[in-house]
Amino acid sequence: MTKLRIVVSGGGTGGHIYPAMALIKRLKERDMIEDVLYVGTENGLESKIVTKAGIDFKTIKISGFKRKLTFENIKVLNMFFSSIGKSKKIIKEFKPDIVVGTGGYVSSAVVYAAHTLHIPTVIHEQNTIAGVTNKFLGHFVDRIAIAFKDAQDQFSEKSKIVYTGNPRAQEAAAIKANDRLKDFDLSPEKNTVMIFGGSRGAEPINKAVIDSLESFSKADFQMLFVTGRVHYDGVVKRIDEKYMSAPNISIEPYIDNMPEILPDLKLIVGRSGATSIAEITALGIPAIFIPSPYVTHDHQTKNARAIAANGAANILPESELTGEKLFNNVSEIMNSVDIQNKMSAASKEIGVPDASDKLISVLTGLVRK
Repeated sequence: MTKLRIVVSGGGTGGHIYPAMALIKRLKERDMIEDVLYVGTENGLESKIVTKAGIDFKTIKISGFKRKLTFENIKVLNMFFSSIGKSKKIIKEFKPDIVVGTGGYVSSAVVYAAHTLHIPTVIHEQNTIAGVTNKFLGHFVDRIAIAFKDAQDQFSEKSKIVYTGNPRAQEAAAIKANDRLKDFDLSPEKNTVMIFGGSRGAEPINKAVIDSLESFSKADFQMLFVTGRVHYDGVVKRIDEKYMSAPNISIEPYIDNMPEILPDLKLIVGRSGATSIAEITALGIPAIFIPSPYVTHDHQTKNARAIAANGAANILPESELTGEKLFNNVSEIMNSVDIQNKMSAASKEIGVPDASDKLISVLTGLVRK
């Protein structure tokens, strides 16, 4: 069996980091790693996540270009060339068989440096709309792995594109139903919807839930409402105590290791980030997406449309979001087993429960050459 010396780089957001971590985890499960090195930035989210996982971690200094022409961009350009030099040094010392980039500015220097050293390279694009870094790297890498088939239009190098799905999907697919709902004073036997606005929460979603609590308190199903830590205290102040103690409602600031709870849910309502979609579709969970309108190129809306196209999810734009519309959309699905089954089947058709293994096949294929 091929054992790899692998350098992985991705940073800035969890959407870039968690797929990289899922890939590393799967390689370890299959005993396919001789050694692994993660290259990120000192102040990026990756520095906390990767070091906490006990993976060797090295840093380079790099930042993104400003959208307007400014003197700052000259500094950024100089930093980019300097970071390529630092990346080359790291790569030469580590001697990897292959280098993988999962997005974010840091991966641009690392993957490009590997290309100049004639080391096999792969990038992974999680969204339907490719990021600036991956669009740049697409010209130089050996393979472009995509999580959405729609993303192939983002790259001119069609022969390099491989549809693998998102490694987070395989991680989620392995999770079995459990009694985690008991942790939130909810019954594991009762149909449950979870509503959340991402790791930090989202005020428009929180407001809609608050406005619909009376309706949810009378529903035949349970609701797990995750506000986000920064919003929790403010949300609680705006809620009548009777809803805080309602037997079918649980209001939480955050859920550690949220994927563990997914198999126990009948419906998920929230943002349409790439990681969430990978996990949801791997398990075949119906969804109502409220795409964030604040992300680059509105990629969450395009992600959501790709999933909604075959009936796996509904889309409720934030601009149209009200408490009444939220409850009506949720209750329509939660009160119909037929709708749930159809959406679940459609979701599983899109899901890629062996995404990590597909990506690993791409890596080993390049190394053998």
